[in-house]
This record gives sequence, C-alpha cells and structure tokens, in this order.
Amino acid sequence: MAESVRHEKTARQLRLLSDALDSGRLGPVRRLVNTLSPAEIGNLLESLPPAKRTIVWGLVDAEDDGEVLVHVGDEVRESLLAEMDPDEIIAAVEDLDIDDLADLVEDLPDAVIEQVLLSMDRENRERLEQALSYPEDTAGRLMNPDVVTVRADTTLEVVLRYLRLRGELPDHTDRLYVVSRRHQYLGRISISDLLTQDPSTPINRLVDDEQAAIYVGETASEVARKFSDYDWISAPVVDENNILLGRITIDDVVDIIRDQAEHQALSAAGLDEDEDLFSPVPRAMRRRLIWLSINLATAFVAASVVGQFEGTISKLVALAALMPIVAGMGGNAGTQVLALMVRGLALGQVSASNLRVLLWKEIRVALLNGLALGTILGLVVLLWFKMPGLALVIAVALTLNLLFAASAGVLVPITLRRMGFDPALASSIFLTTVTDVMGFFTFLGLATLFLLK
Repeated sequence: MAESVRHEKTARQLRLLSDALDSGRLGPVRRLVNTLSPAEIGNLLESLPPAKRTIVWGLVDAEDDGEVLVHVGDEVRESLLAEMDPDEIIAAVEDLDIDDLADLVEDLPDAVIEQVLLSMDRENRERLEQALSYPEDTAGRLMNPDVVTVRADTTLEVVLRYLRLRGELPDHTDRLYVVSRRHQYLGRISISDLLTQDPSTPINRLVDDEQAAIYVGETASEVARKFSDYDWISAPVVDENNILLGRITIDDVVDIIRDQAEHQALSAAGLDEDEDLFSPVPRAMRRRLIWLSINLATAFVAASVVGQFEGTISKLVALAALMPIVAGMGGNAGTQVLALMVRGLALGQVSASNLRVLLWKEIRVALLNGLALGTILGLVVLLWFKMPGLALVIAVALTLNLLFAASAGVLVPITLRRMGFDPALASSIFLTTVTDVMGFFTFLGLATLFLLK
C-alpha cells in the first residue's frame, strides 16, 4: 500500500514538472523541486529525459546537491556531475557524512578528489581514507566514524555535562557506546536511561553488553540481515581487536535493502540497477546484447532438440501445437522455485546443510503439481484431439518437466553461487534452457516411442 502511494506521488510530481517545463515556467518547477527531500529529488531526476533533467538539476538548491547525488544511480550521477564545475562539486560534498562521501568520492574527477581532500581537516581526511580502504559493500564502507563514546568508570552526571558541552548528537543516535581506555567496545547505554536514571548512577551499572558489534569486514547483506533480525536503529562497528571504529544506522540499511531488491529484480533480466532509464541507445544496446546473445545461443540448443524429432512432428502435426505448453509450464514452475532460492541465498537461509531437504521438498511439490496439471491438460487434449495416447503422453511429459524445473530451480543458483557468479544475474538463462530442452525432449521422445509404432 505504502509503495503504491509512493509511486502515485512520483507520477503526479513528474506530470506537474513536465507540464511546467513544457510551458517554460521555471518558477513553479523550482518551488516544487525544493519542497522535496533529496531522495525524492533524486527519484524525479532519474525519471526525466536528459534535457529536462539538466534544467531541473540547475534549479535544485545548492545545499541539497550533495545529498541528491548520493541518492541517484551511477550513470545519472555521472551525467549530473558533468554539468557542475569543480567549485560546485566541492561545495556540494563538503558537508556530507563520511560514509556518504566514501560512496560518492570515487565517481568524482581526479582533480576534484584532490581538492576535496585538501578542503577537509586532517581528522576527516583520515576518516575518509580509512573508509575507502575497505572493500565496497562491507560494514567498513557503510559505517560513519562520527560516534559518541563514554567510559564505564564515569557517572551519568558527567556524561550529561559532556553532552551539553558537545551541543549536538549525530543523526539517528539512540545509544551511546561504552568503551575501555584502549577504545575497545564494551557495550551500549540507551538515551532513555541517560535521561531517566539518577545522575549519580555509574555508567557500568547501566551498560547493555548483549548487542554484539558488527565486524568491519562483514558484508552489507549480513549487516542488513542483523538489523532486520534484531530491530536495530544503530549498531557499533569494530575491528579484529574489538576497537570501536564507527557505527551503522538504519537509514543506510534501508538503502541496502532497496538496492538488493532492485538488483534482484533487474538482474533476472540481465540489467544493471545503476543503469540510467534514459541512457544513450548505443550504451543500452551493448549491455543488453550480451545477455540476448547468450539467450540466443541457448535457444539454438532447444531448437536442435526439436530438430531431432522432425520426422515425428511431420507425422503428428498436433505435437507442434502442444509442445510449447510443456516447455512454457516448466519454465513458469522453475521461475517460482528460482525466485525462492535467490531470495533464500540473499538472506543466508540456504546452505549445504539444508539443501537436500529443500530439494526433496520442491521435487514433491513439483510431482503433485505435475499430476494435477497433467491430468487437466490430458483431459483437454483428449477432448480436443480425441487421441487417448497423446493425452497420456503430454500428461506424463508435463509432470516430468515440472520435476526437471524444480531440480534446476534449486541447483542452478546454488551451483552459480559456488562458482562465484551472481545467481540473480545468470540463473534464469540456464533455467530456461533446462526447461525448454527437457520439455521438448520428454514430450517428443515419448510421442516417438508410444504414438508412432
């Protein structure tokens, strides 16, 4: 429901923007754009053709430029940066959090990166260099080093006095982190305890040490899973010596979840989630041509199987009309299993320990569905062609292909993952090949054996 409302809002804003731009009235466009959050502005910019996007980008308040750049895909960001001069870029990124700047800085021109680093104080420059030293999609790149720490041997009164002197807290601060003299993570203390307990209470009596810290090398997917499992708003990040390095907050995790959902949806079609909706035709053509070429190659495999039964088809023309049903139903059934598997792999729910049980479960589901659908399809074919043998053959072929589809749906993504490939990106191609080849082979093979004696 919420997602539907969001899409309707974006469509409405896009209509208003397009109408105002077409009329040449930039005043209403500026007012509309600058009532939106940076994330909403980014979404609208990605929805606009390049010419209109350039106009709207020029109307965005300069103080929002950096946040907007963080919320657009790589290709759109590249096009927006091309419209900015170095001074504008430096002004846009200077107030970004270190974790957001780490995501953005590698897309900047080399000369601008040098100027950005020179414009930063020593502490923030070292923080940024540290963040960039970690691989992408790890906790180290996600974390923000701006974190409030307290010592266990102080009292609430001392901490409150320190916070008043500090004057402000980082965004999404729900806990303060307790550290030792060597800055090792010991636990956390909630803001509610800080405000409601007696000021003379020692911090070590209020420390909650149940929340395990996140290791700096953990993957983004694992971080998102932990936030989901434990309902965290923030979490500490430590190195191998348990030294507190920073924290990850829920806003970053929401971005991870959204990016993973987009990746799974687009990868299934061989597309890149960072691709610009209005990317140049040659670039879009080259990207899609690769996967279409692979699909074409696998289609020849299926066609060669059909060619082996050319004599059978010529003698029983009804087979030509019916064989797409067997292959198509297998493909649909396999896609259902594949979607569950890719999701399970992304969430860490599928491993060698439960693979056999999962495969056996899917085979049983496929068998029951095959018997039910095969019976229905067999009856339809019997009424249509008045051929009991053909009805029995297609019922058996459909059941067998659903079994092959279920097996492929489970085993293909697992195999690709073990080979180091992204299951979401390549599984559907191999699944389609299996269901087409086995669908045609079982149906035409059984027809050859039992109907052309």
